[in-house]
Amino acid sequence: MGTPTGWSNSNIGAQSNLQIPAAVAGMSRPGQRALEAHLGADSPRANLRRGARIPAGLLRVGLRLADGLVIGLVCALHLQSSGTLLMEAQLQTLLPYIAMAIVTLTGLSVSGAWNVEARGLANGRAIQAANICGMMLIITVLTMSRFWPHTAIHVAGPLALLLWLSLNVLHFGFSLLVATFVRSGRMSENVVIVGATHNARKLIARNAATRELNIVGVFDDRLSRAPTDIEGVPVLGRIEDLMSWQDLPNMDRIVVTVTSEARERVRTLVDRLRILPQRIVLLLDLAGFDPETESLSQIANSPAAYISGRPQDLGRILIKRAADIVFSLGLLIAFSPVLAMIAAAIRLEGAGPIFFRQRRHGFNNQIIRVWKFRSMKPDRAAEIAMTAQTFAGDTRVTRVGAIIRKYSLDELPQLINVLRGEMSLVGPRPHAVGMTTEQTEVHAIVGDYAHRHRVKPGLTGWAQVHGSRGPVHTKEEMRERVRLDLEYVNRASFWLDLYIMLMTAPCLLGDRTAQR
Repeated sequence: MGTPTGWSNSNIGAQSNLQIPAAVAGMSRPGQRALEAHLGADSPRANLRRGARIPAGLLRVGLRLADGLVIGLVCALHLQSSGTLLMEAQLQTLLPYIAMAIVTLTGLSVSGAWNVEARGLANGRAIQAANICGMMLIITVLTMSRFWPHTAIHVAGPLALLLWLSLNVLHFGFSLLVATFVRSGRMSENVVIVGATHNARKLIARNAATRELNIVGVFDDRLSRAPTDIEGVPVLGRIEDLMSWQDLPNMDRIVVTVTSEARERVRTLVDRLRILPQRIVLLLDLAGFDPETESLSQIANSPAAYISGRPQDLGRILIKRAADIVFSLGLLIAFSPVLAMIAAAIRLEGAGPIFFRQRRHGFNNQIIRVWKFRSMKPDRAAEIAMTAQTFAGDTRVTRVGAIIRKYSLDELPQLINVLRGEMSLVGPRPHAVGMTTEQTEVHAIVGDYAHRHRVKPGLTGWAQVHGSRGPVHTKEEMRERVRLDLEYVNRASFWLDLYIMLMTAPCLLGDRTAQR
């Protein structure tokens, strides 16, 4: 499978460069004008979400935690007001509180109070959910009054009222917060559509009212039949223009909206788009869409719709990020004396900066600056793009550099990248911009190379614990490394990450043959 046309280092992730990519030269005049307008300062490009997206699932988890905290706090305060401390209360005293808390949480779950989607949590729905929960609490109090009237009057009744009022205030305030996020576009994924079809028009029109998706543009090979825009969303060019588009790394998803009858066209588009790191979704039909019970983001995010990549697992993302923060902070503290000694040794050896910050490819092919201790002679050009891989007896490597490279200590500053969220502790190693093997850019050697960018790059990875470390001088070595990277992408889990972290040190220290 070929490499994306025009995918050059000069236009990938060039955040501040607004020049038209070279591949646009072959576009039709309407498409070229649309793309030029899109890249202008006053164009729809300003709607491109640049900051971190706030996933609806994260807000859902936050709301559940807030509900649990409020319920526990209300119960504890009510218990204390009766003259009993929580730690001193007997089980018989706590049972009504436990029962009311369980009923409240069940009511919130049944009423759909936690169904936060990108279209927002409407104020009416939030209050409705709290009222349903309140009705369940009333039924519980009435039931208690038949068997334990004293408990119902003095405990369950007042507690139910306090819980109902507190949850109404909490959910109303939370709905206002979500509405603010929706209006600002912080909850919307950046999406491009492939196919200027009737389905694309319906998707854009239905999205206009909710802004669940931030639809940035449309690409279609049949520009002669395509309009310059669809419901205000510009048609930016052909598929090859999408491949060389400088904003492609900022896209979260590519939605293919072609008719189900055009099977050959679907197959051709899938083959051309599969090499991209973005998640690619095939959306054939919106005929059964019910805006009352479904959201556009749910339809476009269903597992059955994915033809490349897979739906994001929010739970795993949160666990991985939490582990990255905890472990990287711990490692930075533990290795701080070593870091200080290495920095001092580099400074004493001669002139030049202590750190080397090289441009490398990160998640979704975005360009990040990766931190390393400088282990070679100063070379500003190498920070921009790789000039040459290291080799045995490389005279560019300094004396201190040879020592720290032997044990991969030059990589330790990348813990800063992990804390910043640009890298993870475990993932495919980030390759430098312009990296070549046998005079061939690495993305041209393996057709599925870009798939390794579907996860954050890592400080260590599956390939490294299997002996694929350091420079790769042959195409066969590059194919093997990418194979191991993609194996990790497909199998990634917390336990696999933990295994890789535990195996990294023994593999590094026990390998005296690998060049670094």
